[in-house]
Amino acid sequence: MSDTLPETDREEMMARHRKEKKELQSKIQSMKKMKVDKKKKKEVQDEIASLEMEIEQRHAEEMNRLNISEPTGGPNPQDDNSEENGEPNATEKSEQRASKAQRRREKKAQDDRERDARIKQEEEVLSKTSPRVIENNRINEILNKRGIMSHAVPADGDCLYNAISHQLALQGIGSYATPELRTMAADYIEANKDTMICYMSNPDTGDMLSPEEFAKYCHQVRATKSWGGELEIKALSSGLQCPIEIIQAVGPSTVHGEEESSDRKLILTYHRHMYRLGEHYNSTQPLPTRSADENED
Repeated sequence: MSDTLPETDREEMMARHRKEKKELQSKIQSMKKMKVDKKKKKEVQDEIASLEMEIEQRHAEEMNRLNISEPTGGPNPQDDNSEENGEPNATEKSEQRASKAQRRREKKAQDDRERDARIKQEEEVLSKTSPRVIENNRINEILNKRGIMSHAVPADGDCLYNAISHQLALQGIGSYATPELRTMAADYIEANKDTMICYMSNPDTGDMLSPEEFAKYCHQVRATKSWGGELEIKALSSGLQCPIEIIQAVGPSTVHGEEESSDRKLILTYHRHMYRLGEHYNSTQPLPTRSADENED
C-alpha cells in the first residue's frame, strides 16, 4: 500500500494544480474585462503577471517537495522512460514554464520602459519650443536678475486677487480674502464711473457700456469668478494705496499707482500662454537665501 501512496499523492496534486490554474484563468479574464483608465490598466497587468508567476513557482515547489519525499528504492518507470527518452520530468516542465513566463514579463517590462523613455524624450523636445516654456523662461530671467522668483497661484478665475492677496501678506501690509478684494475693486469702479467707463467697452460691438451693462460688469467683478485685468488692477492699486507692478515676457513692466509709496509695491507676473483658458497672473517672492555651506560649494 505504501508503494502506491506517492503516486496517489502525485495525481491528487496534479488535479489540484489544474483546478487552481483554471480558477486563476477565470479570475484573470474577469480582471481583463474591468473598465479602468490607462494607469490602472497597467497596474492590473502587473498584478496578473505576479499572480501567474506566484502560482507557477508554488506548483513547482510543491512538485519538487513531493519528488523528494517519494521512496528512492523503487524508481518510477514513468520517470525512467522520460530520462531515457531525453524528455524533462514534471518538475522540469513546470520550471521551464515559469522561466518562460518570467522572460515574457521581463521583455514586456523592458519594452514599456523603452516606450516611456521615447515618449518623454519627444515631449521634452517639443516643450522646449512651446510658447509657454519660452514665456516662462523669459519671465524667470527677469525675476532672477531682481532677486525674486515666481509664486504660483491657482488658475480658477481669481488668480489676480489671489496673487495680490499673497503679495499683501508677504509685504506685511494686511490680510485680504479674495471676496474682500473683489468688493473693493467693484466699489472703486462704481464710485469712479465717469473715469473708469472710458476704459470699458462692449466686447462684441466695441461701443461704450450702457448703464445696464456697466452695472452688470460691476456685479460680475463683485460676485462671480470673472477674470480680473488692468481695470481691476488700477482699482485695487488706488483702493489699497499700493503701486502694483506687472512683469511680462515681452516689453517693459507696467506700474499702476506710481504715485503711491514705493515701499508698498506689489509685484505680479502676467502670462499669456501658461494655460489654454487664457491669461494668468502669478505672485512673486524673494529667492531663497543660500546657506554658508552652499556658498562654499
